[in-house]
Amino acid sequence: MNPPISSQAKLPGRPFVAYSNGQLMVEQVVLRDLAAQHGTPLFVYSKAAILAALTAYQRGLAGRKSLICYAMKANSSLAILKLLADAGCGFDIVSSGELERALTVGAEPAKIVFSGVGKTRHEMRQALEAGVGCFNIESLAELEVLDAVARECGKVAPVSIRVNPNVDAKTHPYISTGLKGNKFGIAHEDALAAYQRAATLPGLHVVGIDCHIGSQITEEAPYLEAMDRVLDLVTSIEAAGIAIHHIDFGGGLGIDYNGETPPAADALWARLLERLDARGFGDRKLMIEPGRSLVGNAGVCITEVQYLKPGEQKNFCIVDAAMNDLPRPALYEAFHQIVALQPRDDAPVTYDVVGPVCESGDWLGRDRNLAVQPGDLLAVLSTGAYSMSMSSNYNTRPRPAEVLVDGANSRLIRARESVQDLWRLELP
Repeated sequence: MNPPISSQAKLPGRPFVAYSNGQLMVEQVVLRDLAAQHGTPLFVYSKAAILAALTAYQRGLAGRKSLICYAMKANSSLAILKLLADAGCGFDIVSSGELERALTVGAEPAKIVFSGVGKTRHEMRQALEAGVGCFNIESLAELEVLDAVARECGKVAPVSIRVNPNVDAKTHPYISTGLKGNKFGIAHEDALAAYQRAATLPGLHVVGIDCHIGSQITEEAPYLEAMDRVLDLVTSIEAAGIAIHHIDFGGGLGIDYNGETPPAADALWARLLERLDARGFGDRKLMIEPGRSLVGNAGVCITEVQYLKPGEQKNFCIVDAAMNDLPRPALYEAFHQIVALQPRDDAPVTYDVVGPVCESGDWLGRDRNLAVQPGDLLAVLSTGAYSMSMSSNYNTRPRPAEVLVDGANSRLIRARESVQDLWRLELP
C-alpha cells in the first residue's frame, strides 16, 4: 500500500521529485501546470536526475579506461539520447531502429555496441556501414552469419561474445538474462570454443568479452560472481592466444521503486574495480551498459482520475492512463508508487488504480491508500524507464506527450499522437 504522504515530503530515491507548498514538482516546475498545458496522460522527465545518475557512474569509473553505453531500450526519446550523447555516453542498441535514433542525435558510431539475439542480415549491414564499435554476439550461428555479411560488405566486424555465466541475478524471471534457461548469450562452458571459432573467421575481429545477467538487480553479490566467472574465461581465452581488449560487464543495476536499496553506482564500481585490480585486470578497458538506473527515477507519469467505483470486494480508481502507456504492472506485476499532485486532507480509501483499456490486466497499482476525487491528478513515479519505450496503441489509444524539465524550464520533447497518426500507414 502507499503510505500517506505529507504535502511537504521528499520522495525517497527521487531527489528531483518533491512536494513544495502542497504541490508536487519536478525540479522547479509544478506538475499541475504541465498537465494543464499538455494534457494527460503525460510523461515528465528531470534532466538533473538523469545527469546525476550518470555522474555517479562517471565518478565510479574515474581514472579508468572506460565507456558508458546507455542501454537505450530503457527510454529512446531523442531528447534523452541527445542529453546523454552530449554528456559523453555511447549507446547499447538492439535494433537498426535504435541505431538510426542514436545516429540521429549525433552519437559516435565507434561508441555504439550492437547487442541482441536476433540481428538480421540487413541490420548487420547497416551497422557495418555505419561503423559501430562492436557487435555483441549471442550464438554460434550469429558468428557465422556476421562473418559472411561482413565479407560481402568488404568489412571486418569487431566482435565481443556475450557469455552466459549462469549467475542468478535474483530479479524477476522475465528480466533475468544470465541463467542457463535464458535465451541470451553463449554458455560459459562453450565460450572458449566460440572464441576459437571466431578467431578463424576472416570477416571478424575479436575485441572483447560481454556479460549481462539481468535487470533491476539490487545486490552486489551477483555482479561480483559474474565478474569472477568472466575473468576466469578471459584468462583461458588469452592463454589460447586470443587477445581481449575490453571487458563489458553489461548493466542491470536496479532503482528504488518501493523501498529497494540497490548499491549506488559509484559504490558498486568501487567494489568491482577492487576485485578487478586484485585479479590483475585493472588496466583493461571497461564497458558498461546501464539503462534503467540512468533514467528510471527521473520520470513520472501524470494521469487524471476519471471515476471512483466502489465495490463489494474492491474499490476502483479509474484513471486516463492505461496498460498501453505503462505496461510494466501488467507485464511484470511491477510496483510503482502512485501519489497525488495535490494531496487532500480527507481520509484515504484503499483503491486499485486501473485504466480504461478493456483488459482485466489493465491496472497501474493495487491496494493503494489514496484520498482522491474525480478530476484529481495523480503521479505514477519511477516511470522514466520501460514505460514510454514499451508503450503501444492498443484500443487505438494515442501515446502520451513527453516533457523534459531543466530547472525552472520545461520543453515538449514529443507531441501527443493524434488518432489520425495511428492509421497514417494503413489502407482501407
